[in-house]
Amino acid sequence: LGLWYRVEAVVSTQSTGSSKLGYLNTFILYHYINSQHTHNNNNHITIEKMNLDFLDDDGSQKTKTELLGELASFSSPQFILPPGNPGTFLKDAFASPTAPPPIEFAHGTTTLAFVYQKGVVVTVDSRSTQGNYIASGTVKKVIEINPYLLGTMAGGAADCSFWERELGRRCRLYELRNKERISVAAASKLLCNMVYAYKGYGLSMGTMVTGWDKTGPNLFYVDNDGTRLKGQRFSVGSGSTYAYGVLDQGFRWDMTVEEACELGRRSVYHATHRDAYSGGVINVYHVEADGWRKISADDCNELHYRYYVNPDAS
Repeated sequence: LGLWYRVEAVVSTQSTGSSKLGYLNTFILYHYINSQHTHNNNNHITIEKMNLDFLDDDGSQKTKTELLGELASFSSPQFILPPGNPGTFLKDAFASPTAPPPIEFAHGTTTLAFVYQKGVVVTVDSRSTQGNYIASGTVKKVIEINPYLLGTMAGGAADCSFWERELGRRCRLYELRNKERISVAAASKLLCNMVYAYKGYGLSMGTMVTGWDKTGPNLFYVDNDGTRLKGQRFSVGSGSTYAYGVLDQGFRWDMTVEEACELGRRSVYHATHRDAYSGGVINVYHVEADGWRKISADDCNELHYRYYVNPDAS
């Protein structure tokens, strides 16, 4: 299942001496391959060219167009897909009156990134929730794609983790083929194209791809519908509205590295304080010309009591 069967046939009309005989040889060859699935050493059916000019419409069982149409079906991948629409499968499965209570996939997080004069600051929390249940408090929501690229996770943890790791693999292949690092714009476009192919299949992703390339610092937002936006400031997740309020109020283009990291940390802290679905450890990364580096990892409760509620105690 899922093998790519490619059919190519070589039939010479001059050697047959008769259009009927040539058609018969082709017909037998095609149906033998179609029924027996004879493989070569590479598990592929390899027949290169097929000359069907001898076929006509004088009452033959199959016309040239019909036979070419059947053979063309071997030229594209054939994959077994699940029944129905995967995006609405759970909704349809639990629609019956006798079905058990539905599974609620409620997501919650706060991720934030912004570009300023000296680079990019990426700040995230670490809480993973399943509805009202806190599944984990130590989720790593910054995915280190390569030494110059970072990605963030918001939405479904499995979807974000899988596709951004796949993005890392493709970025590495790009480097090996082209002998240079991939740009942030090209990396975000790769991720956008990959998830767009699965639009409507139930993916849940709201990611940011950021890094430093030949054009300087760059920041892109990519979601599961294939939306791709370039911007200076983004925040994604259930706590993003709270984070935006602090970020917009305190942002300056000419901040120092310390001021920028503190702004990102404070923005996510206020989101964790007001949003029940965000919390845990606040991780801060800084992206600069030499690559990214992790600045800090602070428990949001310690931040709250140490210098946000009682700043004089610090």
